[in-house]
Amino acid sequence: MFQFIYSLLIRLALPFILIRLWWQGRKAPGLRQNWQHRLGIVPPISGPVIWVHAVSVGETIAAGPLVRRLLARNLGATILMTAMTDTGLAQARKMFGDRVTYAYAPYDTPGAIRRFLDRINPRILVILETEIWPNMIRQCRRRKVPVFLINARLSERSARGYERVKGLAGPIMRSISWVAAQAERDAERFRRIGVAASHVEVTGSVKFDVDIPEDIRAAADAFRSGVGARPIWIAGSTHAGEDEQLLLAHKSVLDHHPEALLIIVPRHPERFDMVAALAVERGFQVARRSQGQGVQGVQVYLGDTMGELMMLYGASDIAFVGGSLIKRGGHNPLEPAAWGIPVFSGPHVFNFETIYERLLADQGVQLVEGADDLARDVGRLFADKTECMAYGARALAVVDKNRGALDRVVEGVIERL
Repeated sequence: MFQFIYSLLIRLALPFILIRLWWQGRKAPGLRQNWQHRLGIVPPISGPVIWVHAVSVGETIAAGPLVRRLLARNLGATILMTAMTDTGLAQARKMFGDRVTYAYAPYDTPGAIRRFLDRINPRILVILETEIWPNMIRQCRRRKVPVFLINARLSERSARGYERVKGLAGPIMRSISWVAAQAERDAERFRRIGVAASHVEVTGSVKFDVDIPEDIRAAADAFRSGVGARPIWIAGSTHAGEDEQLLLAHKSVLDHHPEALLIIVPRHPERFDMVAALAVERGFQVARRSQGQGVQGVQVYLGDTMGELMMLYGASDIAFVGGSLIKRGGHNPLEPAAWGIPVFSGPHVFNFETIYERLLADQGVQLVEGADDLARDVGRLFADKTECMAYGARALAVVDKNRGALDRVVEGVIERL
């Protein structure tokens, strides 16, 4: 009954969802051009297929090392990467070019999922983190397609939510073939909401196995050489409500370090123009990467291109990770940590609680409450290069100490194939 009601509601909502998709396509033309994918109409794929689904940019980046390992194994299968967002697919294409196949994920109606599965006929479905779509998982089970949740995490709040709809969630959870959980607390929550205990394993977070390709390192070095000796700090994956605080902090940093450069990389492309206008309004000299502008005489540099955040982290001296000064839950701090630079975040980091716990335990990250704290600490590290390097070394040490989850996940996937 719960499954019927869910499917009915999503069918009724579909026309409005498609209208919203069309509206979003004003700024992301790919969404309109490939709208048929959302209904499960994709080019057929012959031969065995490994389907890897990541909802957006963060999950796509996390899937990257796994996909590289699977490609290196020469399994004789096409790897299909799907995402729900235009930015997620753009990130996948930037990472893999023509080595994998891409599509937007279908909406979770029975018909769309059925058409999609008819056309790709996957051997397995690998879902990054906790993208649980009832019809997708249910129809995979009907076709005996194993479903793996990789790098899986589940907050206590989400677990309680699933417990409130056990009639819908229970059968779906029992259909999952393997959960590779980030931590024991995540594993316990998955077991609690219905995944068979024998199907849950703690593998750790594959995000610790962050991979920085040589071309990105070279691009970071080239950007840095263009800036020269100026101190640089970066605010990555920022959201509305944070940019004002970051610009306020930069005003204070400039009082003591007038040559400092702030790079701001908003999380969502639709906010690029807004953040640029805000920085100009606050009196900063601003340049935009998308326009090929240099940094001479610039105080704020807007990283308004796709797929370059990792490179810009590598070109910076200090990083702030956004989504954390507001109650968004934060974003991945391991990308800047892997460069060996100091990492700051706001207090709201519940999306990455296990990762932050490990970083905090070894002083590999520092949490700040707002603009005043951030300005003080960034300025202090700019003034003390030795302390700045020590902060960065601790962050990198945490990454190195926790590597290995990727090996466990890859072997688990291969074994279950």
